[in-house]
Formats: sequence, C-alpha cells, structure tokens
Amino acid sequence: MSSTKRDFYEVLGVGRDADEDTLKKAYRKLAMKYHPDRNHGDKDAEPRFKELNEAYDILKDGEKRAAYDRFGHAAFEQGGAGGGGAGGGPFGGGGFEDIFEEMFGRFGGGGRGRGQPTGRGADLRTQVEITLEDAFAGTKTNIRIPTSVSCEACKGTGAEGGSSSGVQTCATCNGQGKVRAQQGFFLIERTCPTCSGSGRTIKNPCKICHGAGRVQRERTLNVTVPPGVEDGTRIRLTGEGEAGMRGAPAGDLYVDIAVKPHPIFQRDGSNIFIRVPLRMTQAALGGHVEVPSIDGGRARVTIPAGSQTGDQFRLRGKGFSVLRSAARGDMYVQVSVETPQNLTATQRELLEQFEAEAVTGGKTSPESEGFFAKVKEFWDGLGR
Repeated sequence: MSSTKRDFYEVLGVGRDADEDTLKKAYRKLAMKYHPDRNHGDKDAEPRFKELNEAYDILKDGEKRAAYDRFGHAAFEQGGAGGGGAGGGPFGGGGFEDIFEEMFGRFGGGGRGRGQPTGRGADLRTQVEITLEDAFAGTKTNIRIPTSVSCEACKGTGAEGGSSSGVQTCATCNGQGKVRAQQGFFLIERTCPTCSGSGRTIKNPCKICHGAGRVQRERTLNVTVPPGVEDGTRIRLTGEGEAGMRGAPAGDLYVDIAVKPHPIFQRDGSNIFIRVPLRMTQAALGGHVEVPSIDGGRARVTIPAGSQTGDQFRLRGKGFSVLRSAARGDMYVQVSVETPQNLTATQRELLEQFEAEAVTGGKTSPESEGFFAKVKEFWDGLGR
C-alpha cells in the first residue's frame, strides 16, 4: 500500500530539487552502507537496500520522476491509491491506466470514445492535366478513381442485411479497438487482435464484403478547378477518398493539377508573357502589332521606332486572375528583333548601301557604337 511507503526523496536523503549528480552520489553512499553483503545478520539491511534501489530507479528516470512528483506512489501501483475504492486516491482508484491517460492522453489528442468506429479510409491522390486556358478560366473535369466504397448490401455495417443488431461491441477490447499491456512503468498499446481495431465484432458477416463494410469499385467524380490555379496546385475533396471500415469515415481525395505547356504564352504567377518576333524593318521603323490575349481576345500593341530585342510592353489587367481574388495580373509583350535571311540580290544591295551610310553617318546604332568605343579605350589602355 502506498501509505506504508516512505517518500522516495526521503529514502535517498535528498531534496526534491536534487539534480542527477546529487541523486547518484546519495544512492551510492547509502547502497554501500546497506548492501546485504556488508551487513550479515542485519535483517533490516536487505529491505532498506531494496527500498533504496526502488527509489533511485524511479528518480533517476526523467519520465518516472515526473510521474512520481505529480502522482506519488499511485503512479506505480496497479490498484490505485488508497485501497482502490471510488475516491480512494487522486484518481478514484482507476489505477495505472487512468494515470497514464491523465498524463499523456490530453497531449496525444485524447482517447477514442467507446463504440466509435475506427479504420478511417485511406486518403487517395490523383492528377488532372489541364490547358493554360482552362487554368485561366476554370473548368470542370471528370476523373475515374478505383477505390473502396461502402458496401450497398450491408449499408457499410459489415453485417448481413445491414442489421445493426448483428454488430456487437468487441469483448476483448471493450470497444476501444486497442488492448494494453503494462510493462513496468510503461503501458504498451496494440491494435486489438479480435476486431482488428474496429472495436466491434459481427455475428453474421455480409456475404458480399465479408464483414469489411466496403467493396472495390471504380467511381467517377466531377472536379471543379477554380480560375487562376497554378501548376502543382492541390485540391482536396473531403470524404471522397477510400471508404472506412464498417461505417467509419471515408478518407479524402487529393487532386494535383498539372498545367500543360502553351505554344505561345508563358506564365509567371498572375502575370503572363508572350514573345513577339519583329522584322528588322518593323523594329527600326516602328508600327503596330496585334497579339492574342489569354482570354481569347486581341490586343493592339504600339511598337516604337528603334525597338530592340528584350524590350517589353505591359498590358495591365490582361494576365491571370489571382486565386480567390478579383484582382488580375498583367500581360507582357516581349520584343525579339529577327535578322533577315535568304536575301535577294536587290535586298542585299540595299542593306550594303544602308551599312555604308550608317558607318559614315553614325548615330543609327548607338549601343553598338558605344560598345566598340569602350573596346577601343580598353585596347588603348593596354598600348595595343
């Protein structure tokens, strides 16, 4: 009985704030003093030595010491404190299981109530590929999922005919779905071998699902993809995963969105980019180009005379919708000046004439002229 035991700190002769080193020194000193081999004929030496070992074994272990500090000797007695009657201790005689639940149950999310179904269905994952246009506007698509569904014959109960009277609380685990075995201070918890964790047993199992409450089927689901989704977006469909065992909740279905590459547009967040190649003469003289927008419309862009490769022009509000927002990104038109190929004799002659005049007249290619001026300064500085 805990009432006959001395306080463990008193046994070792240390205070409750004693550190590990102090405990060890106190134990070694007293163990040598009361060791039975050194106290032949002393009937009190052996019980005292066992008392020392018990006290030190508890207090040297951080978890055991915490339990002892909080609950005293009751933490290590199967029958509870004060004789095991209702109210006969800090836990009403519930014993070690209740102490364990009191200490750790709340931190682990609490225990499962009796009779609650276990075996929640597994979460499933699939992928849907859509176009960039669908990602912009949003879309609905059908997907086919091979999965476990609730058995129609037994209405998911696992019992023949769907009768709830055939479902009984498991006698082994008392509906908990788990069984426990105490090993010293620790309580080992395992899935109940009788009911496989469901907490229930079935007297007459359903012949279709063999008592599982679910069967394998292929389901077709309609998935709504909202406007503005990006490549890699994951959509969760709650309760659309695998059916649970014997009426337990179903898991969730996760749909990963993959957006196909587009031949014209590139996306960066809510902004969209389009690369427009220009003829050399277009870039030199300026003008207008008509480009498509992601919403299917057309946009007219003014190209200033003398535009260079890499120049870009912004069209506000022509980009993607921002997910779960009324805002929209912008569209950027990027210019790429194309050098002419396969020239005719006349075209070549005209370009040679232009080049000759450009060299003598100057100021037609300021970036080029500026670069080579710096190169000349560099070489002059090296004395070349």
